[in-house]
Amino acid sequence: MTSTPLESSLPTDWYRDDAIFKLERERIFWREWIAVCRDEELPGAGAHRVLNVLGQSLILVRNRAGELRAFYNVCRHRGARLCQPEGGAKDAWGVHLAGGVTGAGMIVCPYHRWSYDLNGSLLAAPHLSGANFDKHEFSLYPVGAAVWAGFVFLHLSPAQAEVLPERLAPIAERIKRYPLADLRIGATRRYDVAANWKIICENYNECYHCGGLHPELCAIVPSFRQDGGKNLDWDRGVPHREGAYTFTRTGTSARRAFPGLNADERVRHKGELLYPNLFMSLACDHAAIFMLRPVGVARTQITCHFLFEPWEMARPGFDPGDAVEFWDLVNRQDWSICEAVQEGLAARVHASGFYAPMEDFNLDIRRYVTERIGPFVGS
Repeated sequence: MTSTPLESSLPTDWYRDDAIFKLERERIFWREWIAVCRDEELPGAGAHRVLNVLGQSLILVRNRAGELRAFYNVCRHRGARLCQPEGGAKDAWGVHLAGGVTGAGMIVCPYHRWSYDLNGSLLAAPHLSGANFDKHEFSLYPVGAAVWAGFVFLHLSPAQAEVLPERLAPIAERIKRYPLADLRIGATRRYDVAANWKIICENYNECYHCGGLHPELCAIVPSFRQDGGKNLDWDRGVPHREGAYTFTRTGTSARRAFPGLNADERVRHKGELLYPNLFMSLACDHAAIFMLRPVGVARTQITCHFLFEPWEMARPGFDPGDAVEFWDLVNRQDWSICEAVQEGLAARVHASGFYAPMEDFNLDIRRYVTERIGPFVGS
């Protein structure tokens, strides 16, 4: 009988080294499509958000035609920041800088009042009407923006961006019956996790840990603990226990199943990881989605939205609490163990981890990262 050798994980330093994190920032997060919010969060013309994507301040705005546009948050004149961060009306000096996106549908620099339209084109530069310069050459620096399944994605290097629907076509086919674009946010939880973003992705990508870490979850989905989660069929979906069909403590809900799901999807759970920063967990009546925002080599902020049918949300007495409470418990269990991994990696004797056979999905992130920042030699 031959044994299968365990595959080596990424080197321990790759989860702890600021130099590696800098490479990931530059070669992954600044060069890939990044999920940042839901389309519904910018409801009308002029709606905007100021976002920080690994140190780059960006403006996301809906123009007069209802289209999303995104730009680097920097004036083309002298480099002043155009819009202050959300919740930051006053700077450290207690001064209000008048500018940003205005009610008149412009983006105005607070320094010298250069103004741009919501497509990023320069409209006016005060007192320069006689100057010899072409306003068309001074548009805001663009950021790619696209909407897929109700999610807003940004690309900080738009000239290099692949077409988003083409990239996501295999995932779109697997989940085509879920009405993600039509769902709305029913509740949100935000978490600040002291762990590297790759540790969180690895944890999401396997259920070897579920039997020991998630007893409540395994009570609903017993197959998560069978054989260490070795034989899970994610394409078809993972079955619940008899009589259960969704992620709540009872495994049931007063909410209806999404119309259009097939028979399996009404009683099974599906999950997808869209590298580098979007997780989707799909039940028959709701979706739990996770958007990761790495803010340091050992710190990741996570926004968890719970999505429901508008039809259900409009019903009297709509309450997302059964799903939210259950997911929050599972989430906190995951974040706790991810932090324990991050702490454990400080051991001077730990050069690399290993993947058990049922953790083969974790090899995806090893390939994903090394293809973008360079190879390593496994131990």
